[in-house]
Amino acid sequence: MNKHKKTSWVYTPKKINVWRGIGFGMNDLMGGGWNNIVSGVIFVFVMSNGISPALAGAITGIGRIFDALFSLFFGAITDGFYRNKLGQKFGRRHFFILLGGILFACIFPLFWVKSTNWVYYLVVYVAIELIIAMILIPWETLPTEMTNDYNLRTVLSGSRMVISATGTALVFFILAALKHAQNPNAYLVTGIIWTIIFVIAIFTSYRSTWERPLTEDYVKKLNAQPRLSMGEFMKKTVHDYFSTFKNKAFRQHLAIYLLSFTGKDFYSTMLPTFIVCCINGAKEDLPWTLQALSAVGILATLAATRIMITHGPRFLYGLGYSTIILTMIGYIVTWIFDVNNPVVILIVISLFYQCGRAILEFTPWNVFPFIPDVDRIMTRQDRAGIYAAVMTFFRKSTGAIASWIAGILLEVIGFNSKSMLNYGTTPHSIQFGIMLIFFVGPVLLIGWALWISRKFKLNRDTHEILKNEITRLENGGSKADVTPETKEVVEELTGESYDKVWPENVPDQTKANN
Repeated sequence: MNKHKKTSWVYTPKKINVWRGIGFGMNDLMGGGWNNIVSGVIFVFVMSNGISPALAGAITGIGRIFDALFSLFFGAITDGFYRNKLGQKFGRRHFFILLGGILFACIFPLFWVKSTNWVYYLVVYVAIELIIAMILIPWETLPTEMTNDYNLRTVLSGSRMVISATGTALVFFILAALKHAQNPNAYLVTGIIWTIIFVIAIFTSYRSTWERPLTEDYVKKLNAQPRLSMGEFMKKTVHDYFSTFKNKAFRQHLAIYLLSFTGKDFYSTMLPTFIVCCINGAKEDLPWTLQALSAVGILATLAATRIMITHGPRFLYGLGYSTIILTMIGYIVTWIFDVNNPVVILIVISLFYQCGRAILEFTPWNVFPFIPDVDRIMTRQDRAGIYAAVMTFFRKSTGAIASWIAGILLEVIGFNSKSMLNYGTTPHSIQFGIMLIFFVGPVLLIGWALWISRKFKLNRDTHEILKNEITRLENGGSKADVTPETKEVVEELTGESYDKVWPENVPDQTKANN
């Protein structure tokens, strides 16, 4: 298209290799780092300013609900942003990545200023969450736009998760170092350093990726569609989002993703309080040191990338979730025996936990790029943005629930953030309550995810069968000629009768886009 010549790199496919994968994945240095800041740092930081646990949990809880509602509609906005001149010039996905990166650089440092006003933290936090959603939702659709190949998408997603693990390690390593040095402004200095690193990562990813080309015929066809009023747009968007739950593979995927990540959130939220208040001899910097061991997750992610190809996601789910459950038992045994200053023991346990956590984070986002292909055979449409928005909406909603419930439960058991500052000042009865919150939440949720994952059938082999069937139908093949094996796979993944997939009365949107 002539309109795209000035910024042709946005629509020009390039060879995908490890370096290109790293460039794409750099954005998750911020994404992965921020998620761990939300679940592992903000709660403790706000309480350190004398704000009660219930209000500390409410900041991320209320903030993420606002953000989740925003995210619910934002995916559809990016899907249709090609109509706008800015979308045509900068890319319907890339425009928002660019704008979000600029806003992030301005707003993010403000959160780390000391204050006793929880409303201040709430307002800044909401702004940050909306900005990050503006960046992540369009970015998460890019593997689907950049390639249709399973292995190449795995390279992109695998590189992303390596970078995410690096972001997690950086977040906690920097904070642990400043806490160990007893810097009185440790959180503010750390926040500024995080801002610099994250902004560089966002713009690296922005320049390293591209979008599916918009041909003249496709744009003319889409521009000919009637524009919807705000009410009509919201109604259609809600309908589209509910329609994703017809996709059996997506229902299973979403349940596994939400349960496991929420369990991880409980761990991250409660670990600092559990370590400092329940472990004999623990110092203030120990929780961040243990979290910084997430660096080992980089190696675990590299291994998981290979295992994803050779054994598939179901094997990875079992490996990661079982490891985490065993390590949670290890933490509790350490508390039960009241080991004095068990730093070495906790380091060993945490190393295994971080390997399990890396696999937990790696697997769902490696599965996600193939979910729109299941929807593709069901609807003949390209709806990657809708699926990304639905995942983001529910993820943020459950993340809010985890932090909020943790704060409320601490308040219920009588925990006082002003007086119960360490092992010596926390009564044993309060320690017992902290231990229960820390242990039961992650184990219950991750165990549930493990059970569901045993029934998950989307993998490299079934995806290849699905993709070949889509190609056959795109090229005019008859549904009556489907093989028994293909029919079984399609019905297993979609949850619908084969007769209902690839509806004849729906235009082939993706074919028009090529």
